[in-house]
Amino acid sequence: MLNRNAEALFWIGRYIERAENHARLIDVHYHIQQEEDFQQEGHKWSRLIDALGVRTQYQQQFESFSEQDVLSFITLDLGNSNSIFSCVHQARNNLRTLRQHLPSELWDIANSFNLWLGERSVADIMSGPHQFYQQIKERTAMFLGAEQSVMLRGNEWHFIESGRFLERAENTTRILQSVTASCRSKDMNGVYIQLQAVLKSVSGYQAFRRYYADAMSPESILEFLIANAYFPRSVRFSFHKLEEHLAKLQLDSSEKGSGHEKVIRQAGKIKAELDYMENEDMSGDRVEDVLNSLMLSCQKLGKTMEGAFFRREGISA
Repeated sequence: MLNRNAEALFWIGRYIERAENHARLIDVHYHIQQEEDFQQEGHKWSRLIDALGVRTQYQQQFESFSEQDVLSFITLDLGNSNSIFSCVHQARNNLRTLRQHLPSELWDIANSFNLWLGERSVADIMSGPHQFYQQIKERTAMFLGAEQSVMLRGNEWHFIESGRFLERAENTTRILQSVTASCRSKDMNGVYIQLQAVLKSVSGYQAFRRYYADAMSPESILEFLIANAYFPRSVRFSFHKLEEHLAKLQLDSSEKGSGHEKVIRQAGKIKAELDYMENEDMSGDRVEDVLNSLMLSCQKLGKTMEGAFFRREGISA
């Protein structure tokens, strides 16, 4: 497989997952608003911009943090490379270059998704934010369903899935970072309310209750979202799947080497750390250190994969 094709596949997985996770992060924000009394209009929306790491880009266009401007920027602004529309648009463009290698259903869904977003306006969002972002989650789920149902289990599938699970681990970590950072000055009840909102946003509330029943606490919610081995959106589950897909890549002798082995070792090390994480790591300031370490590990692994698979000398990715 050409390195540029492998990179396009990897980023298809990342872009579609990122679009869904941005929709979920916005959903977290609305859940928290329903539970808490927000007094500072600008602060509550700037926090969402900071969670996505796009404050500098945002301030180049806007002077204040209003609901309408923030939602337009992170949802529909094609000039913002991290907006939902940009992610879907880039995934669609990557699919277009690989149409002969992938099932036609994937192109049809991504192209339709891209066209639908291109026809939306900020007024469509403001008229019903929950319904709007629910549609985004449903369309990404449709893409995932087709990918799972009809793709051959070859390198193409493993590269898409590797991108998807690395992005999922990073975004679950990012959501938890944004919540724990905002909770530093709150009492434990405030922390609990925000983490419960995170559970609902990742569709994990019912699954959590199966494990913990009525024994809900900030520590148990953090443990569930970081270290649970069976919940599909936990960081630990994501790294288990990521290592599995990386190990199943079928590379020929010219492609195998220390780069591939380094990627697998690095992913395996992160997975092992999550497997043996202690309950004490989920309390107080320690969880912030854990989340910061996980975020750095995700970013480092992404760069290692780039060097191993996508940026070799003589290949233009």
